[in-house]
Amino acid sequence: MISQFFVLSQRGDNIVFRDYRGEVQKGSAEIFFRKVKFWKDDGQEEAPPVFNLDGVNYFHVKVVGLLFVATTRVNVSPSLVLELLQRIARVIKDYLGILNEDSLRKNFVLVYELLDEVIDFGYAQTTSTEVLKSYVFNEPIVVDAARLQPLNPAAIFMQGTKRMPGTAVTKSVVANEPGGRRREEIFVDIIEKISVTFSSSGYILTSEIDGTIQMKSYLTGNPEIRLALNEDLSIGRGGGRSIYDYRSSSGSGVVILDDCNFHESVRLDNFEVDRTLTLVPPDGEFPVMNYRMTQEFKPPFRINTLIEEAGSLKAEVILKISAEFSSSIIANTIAIQMPLPKYTIRYE
Repeated sequence: MISQFFVLSQRGDNIVFRDYRGEVQKGSAEIFFRKVKFWKDDGQEEAPPVFNLDGVNYFHVKVVGLLFVATTRVNVSPSLVLELLQRIARVIKDYLGILNEDSLRKNFVLVYELLDEVIDFGYAQTTSTEVLKSYVFNEPIVVDAARLQPLNPAAIFMQGTKRMPGTAVTKSVVANEPGGRRREEIFVDIIEKISVTFSSSGYILTSEIDGTIQMKSYLTGNPEIRLALNEDLSIGRGGGRSIYDYRSSSGSGVVILDDCNFHESVRLDNFEVDRTLTLVPPDGEFPVMNYRMTQEFKPPFRINTLIEEAGSLKAEVILKISAEFSSSIIANTIAIQMPLPKYTIRYE
């Protein structure tokens, strides 16, 4: 159960605000943004996704530069509220096609109509785009994707990208093409977050891959879709040895996943036989499959560090990063962050 929901811009402007229960003060959005912007408790650089301030629980997720926030005074499951915020962002994006400040402001009537159907008196009712199409009848004002401005790194699934998962598709699932036509299309994205810890000499200490297969369907008539995965895919830690080599863009051995889960629309009748997923895709963007892997793999980048003292008050840090993939592959939007000691005065 939540009391308030609001969306803030990077500047702290209140774009969308809905008070469902009247239990939290009206200035909560300003209080939240001020606290997050100047967060310095326990030496943390960023505010955690959940925190309590003056008896109010604040939950937030970052989505392409926007802050989706929920507040409540009662003790609720943090994972439930964070998942609700992510799904609200996904539903709004399904309807608007592009999720940014401009599209929210131009479609505020549609956004408020969606919020009233998704949440009733603080309780979540549905986050299914397909179900909402029966109750929401406003047409979106589509924002031209070419006019999008660069955004700060923020995403639903991971930090460090400039887009939400699957935003290669930037059109609404309810708006028709010019002329009233609708193109029969389906898009599948594979998004992976790689977490690797290197030693100072460049050796891998720990490694993990969290991945998801995202699908967005524009097909009419609810056809049945079959999605084939690797036939040598193995679920569990006892499947053997798997090494992926980014140098040659090819793998050796079976693909071993520690665990995985599927969307409720996926049928697994033939999954154990030929690793085929059968589903009738719902409207909107949704994760077909989430998976996790901690088996050995060769990372796309390797990092070496060297720290030398250059005096009693100065240190020299050398950071080297090398690409481990083929020269025919180009990595875009690479950003490197290097944390410095709290009392660092100057760097060159």
